[in-house]
Amino acid sequence: MIEKNFGQVLKKLRIEKELSQEEFALAIGLHRTYVSQLERGLKSPSLRTIVKICNELDVTLVQFMKQLEQNEPR
Repeated sequence: MIEKNFGQVLKKLRIEKELSQEEFALAIGLHRTYVSQLERGLKSPSLRTIVKICNELDVTLVQFMKQLEQNEPR
């Protein structure tokens, strides 16, 4: 499931940046519960939200998608 894999990559990168869900959500203008739902694969973000996420995590869209692809089961 792509949403679950997206959430796993998001959480991994957020933790690597040593950001709490609250800090991360505040930085990108989202609610903490929405970030939690993204990380658990319960919501699908818009492209605009994905760009905000990548900017805050200091990764390009390509880098994020490569990690997402590597996380995908074959």
